[in-house]
Amino acid sequence: MRLDWNDIKARAAKFAEDWNGAQYERGETQTFYNEFFELFGVTRRRVASFEHPVKLLKKRGYLDLFWKGKLLVEQKSAGRSLTPARRQALDYFPGLKEHELPRYILLSDFQNFELYDLDIAPDRPVRFRLQDLPDHVQDFGFIAGQERRVFRDQDPVNIDASEIMGALHDALDEAGYRGHKLERFLVRLLFCLFADDTGIFQPLGIFGEFLKDRTREDGADLGPMLSKLFEVLDTPETERGKKLDEDLARFDYINGELFHERLPLPDFDRGMRERLLNACGFNWEKISPAIFGSLFQSVMNKVARRKQGAHYTSEKNILKVIEPLFLDDLKSEFARLKARKDTGRGNALKAFHERLGRLTFFDPACGCGNFLVIAYRELRELEIEVLKEIRFRSEGTDQLFDVATMAKVNVDRFYGIEIGEFPARIAEVAMWMMDHIMNARLSAAFGESFVRIPLKTSPNIVNADALETDWATVLAPEKCSYILGNPPFGGAKYQSAAQREQVMRIALLGGSGGTLDYVCAWFMKAGEYLRASRARIGFVATNSITQGEQVAQLWPLLFARYGLEIGFAHRTFAWMSDARGKAHVHCVIIGLTRRDDEPKEKRLFSYDDIKGDPKESRHAALSPYLFDASGLADRHLVVREISAPLCDAPKMITGTQPIDGGNLIFDAAEYANFIAGEPQAEKFLRPFPGTEEFVNGIPRWILAVQNATPAELRSLPKVRDRLRLVKEFRQKSKRKGTLKIADYTTKFNVETIPFVPFLVVPEVSSEQRDYVPIGWLKPPFIPSNKLRLIENADVCQFGILTSRTHMAWTRIVGGRLESRYQYSIGINYNPFPWPQLDDVAKQKLEKLAKTVLDARAAHEGATLADLYDPDVMPEDLRKAHRALDEAVDRLYRKEPFASDRERVEHLFGLYEKLTAPMLVAAKPKRGRKR
Repeated sequence: MRLDWNDIKARAAKFAEDWNGAQYERGETQTFYNEFFELFGVTRRRVASFEHPVKLLKKRGYLDLFWKGKLLVEQKSAGRSLTPARRQALDYFPGLKEHELPRYILLSDFQNFELYDLDIAPDRPVRFRLQDLPDHVQDFGFIAGQERRVFRDQDPVNIDASEIMGALHDALDEAGYRGHKLERFLVRLLFCLFADDTGIFQPLGIFGEFLKDRTREDGADLGPMLSKLFEVLDTPETERGKKLDEDLARFDYINGELFHERLPLPDFDRGMRERLLNACGFNWEKISPAIFGSLFQSVMNKVARRKQGAHYTSEKNILKVIEPLFLDDLKSEFARLKARKDTGRGNALKAFHERLGRLTFFDPACGCGNFLVIAYRELRELEIEVLKEIRFRSEGTDQLFDVATMAKVNVDRFYGIEIGEFPARIAEVAMWMMDHIMNARLSAAFGESFVRIPLKTSPNIVNADALETDWATVLAPEKCSYILGNPPFGGAKYQSAAQREQVMRIALLGGSGGTLDYVCAWFMKAGEYLRASRARIGFVATNSITQGEQVAQLWPLLFARYGLEIGFAHRTFAWMSDARGKAHVHCVIIGLTRRDDEPKEKRLFSYDDIKGDPKESRHAALSPYLFDASGLADRHLVVREISAPLCDAPKMITGTQPIDGGNLIFDAAEYANFIAGEPQAEKFLRPFPGTEEFVNGIPRWILAVQNATPAELRSLPKVRDRLRLVKEFRQKSKRKGTLKIADYTTKFNVETIPFVPFLVVPEVSSEQRDYVPIGWLKPPFIPSNKLRLIENADVCQFGILTSRTHMAWTRIVGGRLESRYQYSIGINYNPFPWPQLDDVAKQKLEKLAKTVLDARAAHEGATLADLYDPDVMPEDLRKAHRALDEAVDRLYRKEPFASDRERVEHLFGLYEKLTAPMLVAAKPKRGRKR
């Protein structure tokens, strides 16, 4: 059973109370840990054993509690020091097999705990007292199947390097050196700076020396000298002139066409030369070639970045894709091969190595190649470990071991498509640089020199529009192993006309083409590509494709048209970029496979803190809303936007939209100033709250003169001035609907002016709140279009909508604005499955809902923002909500829900039953084929 953390905390508090004062190690340990595991809904005997025997060098030991591959517990009597317990626990490790080694060590004397995570912080345990266990239950999330996963972050030195090159770009740009020539020049400089510190140029530092010693301090001859150097780097040694300057002759031939084009170079001055020498002084040996994506972003302006949807990925985020996509599986397979003891082990390792060399990787939106670069590095790292193991097994034999012939993984197995020429060229250079780094590591590992200069093989980076290119012409689908990357996001509102046309054409949705993000086109192109491939997909995307209206537009296509399934996913997390002016985006990562090739277990990474590290869980099936779908009859079920409530529920509408250019709306200061100059207008100024005003108690008014007589309007010159400004604003619009109402200045574009009390739901609410702040307003209030409302709603309807059940539905099904909840009538409200209410249930629900309202009223002067702040929510209000939550839960089923996930799964089951007749009716009839 999946438990809610609040429930686990409550159980932990009771557990701590029951075991307070426990003392005896041998007599109490088993009962203690049986009950401890039950806190998380896990039966201890299913996963762990007591007194597990371990064969040590001179004796046999016994582990107090052991969960293979997961947890080792060393238990002591109360008051005993835990310091020797840690040493004792580690002493058992030599007696354990590789796959048995635990990630966690728990030391305890019943009253004190020390938990070590050997993967993340082996020397920094979590320490706490028994009475504080409720505050630490999430540290034991691995018991409940929620493993904390940490992905490596970018070295800060990489960010420094990006800033140095960004500054150099700015200096060149200010000097008038721009466009294609600047981009090419910067790529060449990047290569030279890197080559100077990593041994591509021999001896080390000759590029910096050449610039410093052979160019004038005023920079006047720096351009011509660089031009000559680039020419030399593009010329084989056998074809160079016999009179070539000795300092230039020291540079090796590079090849790869990096220096082939003849560029007009900039005119340098003293300051620009100093900037370049400063760049030479930086230690480029420590940087990762993956920073070139950040460099590119650093030199792009913000308008271009948004227009292209470019969000360059940090190394940490790249690993979130490639590890579950392929790297974890390869490492696990290698570990199993290493553990084999049979005679076929050596051949199996060689076959595994051969397969590594045949793997192909395709990024159809590769940008500067970050994903390809990091994937290549990780694959080469694994290859080095495999070669070490093969050599280790070959020692003592006559078998020759030549590193140069043994290395199989090369850059020509990596493919990409990139629409921009500059990033496409950076991707090539970055791959060559990473190749050199890995060759150096291979050389160091085996004591043999291994280089690939001059360059003979190249990554396959195509400069083209991926959505207008047949991917099979870049890499035949049957030869592709993995498709990965970070396609441009581009929400529907931000797409150019050409981009919008591309999405519509690929989606084949007809009409307006829906509201799909630009990234969806890459998912669909990849789905089409996989018809002839068994490759797996790992893409970064905006979280909007897993929530709100886009789910019903995109996912049925991926499931039905292309036969794909979700193999792994990361729920919403905050995008982290290493670049200057970095993008602030909330993302998901989706791993897809063909249905006939899907893994038995699906991996899900969930973030309690969207800026933190995730916890991993395993599931039989995942919903497109990224929750466990194994309990659903149809794991592909999506909530479709509908225009009326699915159940017998009152109609919900949107508030007033004036389209006035702000000329009819007044804050407190503007209101006071306006009526001071025209007191007679006060009766036409009505409270006009939107989401911010309603939740935070901020006063705001709107000028509503629908019922004003012509005579009244003639006597109000300031009002007429405002109406004139409204007309001018509307006449400038390009929207036909706005132009139609330009002459009707006393009318709003959408008029929702209630004459009775109405229930209000904010359009947007903080994801930090346990409940969306819902409440009542009455005339003369006019709700803005940022509010949803139900006229004449009753208290029972308020009780359902403010319940935890409806909140769980809202979190999963509704859209998000960044990470905040965005409440949609067609998605959140109309499809929501309402419970059946008899008279008795109505009376009870009404009483509990009124208790919530009474608790609010007891805190006079508090705004809804104050009352629903999760950190300071009043206790009486929280208790009233919990009682209401329990009552609403029982309206759906007798057994209590263990978590919000269970609530949503139950609601999805009801939704499935409610919509089944509609789906049957909508299914097209089969006709005779012609």
